[in-house]
Amino acid sequence: MEPTEQLAIILPTITDLVDRVQPDDLSNPTPCERFALADVLDHMITLGGAFGPMFRGEEPTESAPPGRNGTVPAAEFRTVMDDLLDAVRAEGAMERSIAAPVGEMPGETFARLVAFDGLVHGWDIARAAGLPYDLPDDVVGAVESFAHGAITAEMRDGDTFKDPTTPPAGATHIERVAAFSGRTV
Repeated sequence: MEPTEQLAIILPTITDLVDRVQPDDLSNPTPCERFALADVLDHMITLGGAFGPMFRGEEPTESAPPGRNGTVPAAEFRTVMDDLLDAVRAEGAMERSIAAPVGEMPGETFARLVAFDGLVHGWDIARAAGLPYDLPDDVVGAVESFAHGAITAEMRDGDTFKDPTTPPAGATHIERVAAFSGRTV
């Protein structure tokens, strides 16, 4: 499955989740130990806003996390994720060499990392807000297959990725991916 196909499902699904997040949820802890729910949203808005230009071959712009004043930045999140999806679909985006946070790589490889990161952070959002997170098994399977081959021991520095955890017996497909990313399921 192409990374553009994965992101065409993952990003709108996460955006729909964010539309249902309530202001009271923003301080809830997430399975990503460093982040409360508001921090995950800020992280995704900031990085998504930088990644879009990278896929277009442009210099990323630096942006500050949104000032939310107790509100959920759903509109900003949607705008950034829509732009990111447009960017990965842009002509030449998959072939372009991208200076990603984890090193130089082809756009296609970076898009697959973005899909993995997005899938897992979507799970973080859903868990923190108590919302269902349903993605097709073929999408989760494609992301998982890539991640198992791409996430190296060197990338597991405790910051970029933690060491994998053991998912419980009967874990769902997405829970297994979350455990592989270092989340406690």
